[in-house]
Amino acid sequence: MIVEAQVTINGSKSATWAAITNIENAKEIISGIEKIEIVEKPAQGLVGLRWRETRMLFGKPATVEKWITDAAEKEFYKTRAEDGGFVFLTTMRIRESSGGISLTSAHETKPQGLVARIQSLPLFLFQGVIKKAILQDLNDIKVAVEQRSLGVASASLGESHGPGSQH
Repeated sequence: MIVEAQVTINGSKSATWAAITNIENAKEIISGIEKIEIVEKPAQGLVGLRWRETRMLFGKPATVEKWITDAAEKEFYKTRAEDGGFVFLTTMRIRESSGGISLTSAHETKPQGLVARIQSLPLFLFQGVIKKAILQDLNDIKVAVEQRSLGVASASLGESHGPGSQH
């Protein structure tokens, strides 16, 4: 099962990339994350970064270990997690579009083995819930990037010392 969501961000590709790859501080950006614990940092780049992410699911904390399996700077990264007989693959992708930066998150759930396949049958009932959660994460990222961009623009405007300035 694949669930995908997308938002358009009024900001730069660099600022969007910085927000989505700031895994260590993701809790400060994404409201659905309760806790992040970095398990392993690669010597360079993103591939190999491994962390434990805790979110509230159905009123209970749920922790899963994720790691980045592939990445291209300012384009995309892919993560993998395994839990309860399932493999969860996620791709975060950035594209420039006419309206700004397009940020897409695609989540694929792959059952491993017969028991997991049987358990996965009712998953389609939760597609809407999953998409809503993904969209919330994307909107949290959108707000963080746009507020940061607005803050930078406001700071630049505030530095004016021309005629009529109160400085």
